[in-house]
This record gives sequence, C-alpha cells and structure tokens, in this order.
Amino acid sequence: METTNNVEEMPKTTSWKPKRRMLLTVLAVLLAMATLSFVIIYQVIIAESHARYNGIRNVSAEKVSKIIRGTEMNANNVFDEVAQSLDSPEHVIESLKIKANLNLDVRGYFAAFTPDYFPEKGTWFEPYVYQPEYGGFEYRQVGSARHNYTKSAWYIRATEHNASFWSDPYYYYDGTSMSGHYATFVKPVYDAKGDLACVCGADMKFEWLAKELEWVDQSSKTNKMLNRYKSLTDFAFYTVVLNSDGTSIAGPEEKAVAITDENVLKDLSQKRGGVIEMMIDGEDCTVYYGPIEYIDWSVAVIVPKTDIVKPLLPIALILLGMVVVGMIIVRLVCKKS
Repeated sequence: METTNNVEEMPKTTSWKPKRRMLLTVLAVLLAMATLSFVIIYQVIIAESHARYNGIRNVSAEKVSKIIRGTEMNANNVFDEVAQSLDSPEHVIESLKIKANLNLDVRGYFAAFTPDYFPEKGTWFEPYVYQPEYGGFEYRQVGSARHNYTKSAWYIRATEHNASFWSDPYYYYDGTSMSGHYATFVKPVYDAKGDLACVCGADMKFEWLAKELEWVDQSSKTNKMLNRYKSLTDFAFYTVVLNSDGTSIAGPEEKAVAITDENVLKDLSQKRGGVIEMMIDGEDCTVYYGPIEYIDWSVAVIVPKTDIVKPLLPIALILLGMVVVGMIIVRLVCKKS
C-alpha cells in the first residue's frame, strides 16, 4: 500500500514544476514589458514636459511683449500731447492729466524739462502725474536742486542718443503705495524749432506685471487642452521675468530667483533661450528661459522636478497593477489545467 501511494503522488509533484517555471517565466516577461513601457513613457513625458513648458514660456513672453508694446504706444501718445502743449507749463500739466487716464497700467507720467525752459518755473521743472493709492491721478512738481534730474543716467542717455528706451529696473521708496520696483520708458521730446524741450517718461510698476504672469500660469494650469486629464491641477511651476544680469524683476514675491551660471547669463545678454537645471529655494528645478521681444529682458518658467515626475506615479501604479492582474490570471489558468 505504501508503494502504491508513493507512485500516485509522483505525477502531482512533477506536474507542478513546469507550471511554476511557466509562472516565473510569465512574471519575468510581464516585469520586462512593464519596465520597458515605463522607460518609454518616461522619455515621452520628459519630451512632452519640455514642449509644454517651452510653450508656456513662449505664451508668457508674448504676453509681456504685448504689455511692453502697449505701454510704449500709450506713452508715446502722452509724449506727443506734451510736444503739442509746449506753449505753457499749465498746458503741459493738463496734457499729462488728460492722457494719463487713458492707460491705467502706467503708475505715473513725467516731463523733465531742460533747465529754465519755462523761466517762471525755475531751473528744474518736472511735472509728475501719478496714480495714488486711493485711485485717480494726482500732480506734483518733483524737480528741485535736491532732485537734479539732469544728472540722472536716464536723462543723460536720452539727450545723448536721441532715442526712446527702457531704463534699468530700479527700486523707489517714499513710504507710500508708490514704493516698489519699477522700469521707466523714456523718450526725448523736441519743440517746433528742433531743440530739446524735455525728457518724458512712463513708470511701470513690476507688481502689476507679476499679476499678469500669475494669470498666465493659472490659465495654463486650467487650460482644457493642456489639462485635459486634470494632470496639472496641483503643479507648482511659476513664471518670472529676468533682467539681463540674471536677477528676477517680476514674479511671485515669495520666490527668490537669481541666475549665476555664466553660460545662461551669456544667453540672457544675447537674447537666446535654453534650459538649465538648478537649485532654487532648496529645491531641484528645471528652468526654461527665453527672450522677450522689444526689450532686454527674458521670461523663465521655473519647474520643480516633482512637477515633471508627478504623472509617472499613476502610470507606475497602473503598470504594476497590470503585472499583478496578469499573474493572477495565469495562476488561475494553470490551476484549471
């Protein structure tokens, strides 16, 4: 009886070995296929991320470029009105007030006259029309011996080169809501005789520009084409405007972005775009940067590395689930055979 029992158990033992080998083989094949699929999908996601963020950078650059061009066009209208009102200082002031209301994006307009152009106004006549914190526009005379604008870099540049330009970004402080980071569009204005009458300027505050960049970021995150499958809802990328020296002049207040890489600084100065990986606020980030038309600034989209790999987690879980389900199916088939 013992011999008979041993003979009957042999087929069960030997029949399980091929099944186990088959299960292991299927498992190895499934894992290899899942790994290969993951690698391919990873490369596709990286390529898609580069395309996506370069696209967002281009949209932001175009938005800023339109803002700059719009500011210049409105400012030129104001300056032309000043040129038509040089018969009296009162007419100059009135032209600044009337035209200033046509563009609420500019914080203030000024006309810095050549010394003694209007003798009754003294040596330094610089009317300034600006938006106070409670709305509307106000006027004040800012030129004085203490504020001798004729020695300012923007005034000297305008008189020497006879061309309009944007000033370097600067910080202005007076203890009011006027305090902040600015850039000024400057243009020399000539009278009917062809003599320099004044140097006009339009002050643009970067806080307003930062809000425009934030709008672009939010639009990108909620865009139906870019966010069709709700994959960008919790992404943390953001956009900044960089000066040619690599410093951030507009963007989220809590983010400190400063480019120090010499190759990138060379790209910025020569208005070229590119991609760089760097640490920002202690976080690994990929920076997509590119030039803005009409001005010596660049736009940069800052993307934390976690943003790029976020889509990989659900994909990895799906592939792992497919492997598990495949193994369960194979195991069930083997049991029935």
